[in-house]
Amino acid sequence: MGLKERKARERDARRNQILAATRELLFEKGLQATSISQIAKRAELGVGTIYFYYQSKEEIFYALQDEGLEILFDQIEAIGRSGQPPEEVLRATGMAYLDFSEAHKNYFDIINYFLSTPTVILGQELKARIDHNGARILELIAGSIQAGIEQKYFRPQDAGKTAVLFWGALHGLTQFKKLEDTVLGGQDHRELYRHAVDARVEGFKVPVRGVKD
Repeated sequence: MGLKERKARERDARRNQILAATRELLFEKGLQATSISQIAKRAELGVGTIYFYYQSKEEIFYALQDEGLEILFDQIEAIGRSGQPPEEVLRATGMAYLDFSEAHKNYFDIINYFLSTPTVILGQELKARIDHNGARILELIAGSIQAGIEQKYFRPQDAGKTAVLFWGALHGLTQFKKLEDTVLGGQDHRELYRHAVDARVEGFKVPVRGVKD
């Protein structure tokens, strides 16, 4: 192994060491309570070493956000390969997003954090990579909608724009979990979410004309 290759592997190993420590802390303490000094201590590295690889705590979170989006992409892609009709694929995709928000809460919180904090600006290369992962998920959703249009399940519409609206609606609906015991009056959030997903998918479908007497 040459010197250049060895150094590249060492850099990758160090980055993975930092991300692993950050991931552990996020699972234990949550997003806001995790600091660079804590990450350095957990990774057994100096604070200066952390800043050598990442400009800020937010940049480390962005790298973890990338991981979370990859997990979500794999889950939605598997649903698309299931052979179900387009409308069932979309319903399953909707529920998969809720499941992801619960089973991978820390990843979801990272995604939500940056969606709600548009002033956080990092390097274009990293942002472009994350945007690419998000676009891949939207393409999967748009593909299911387009398949439904072509198979006459769904009415003609702009599949790309509809995919954005669908994902946006899903993300907004997940936030209502925290209102289960207040605004929702004790109603089961999952059932309300499922109802909303069904209603959204039904809205995509070709209207059924009434039969004249």
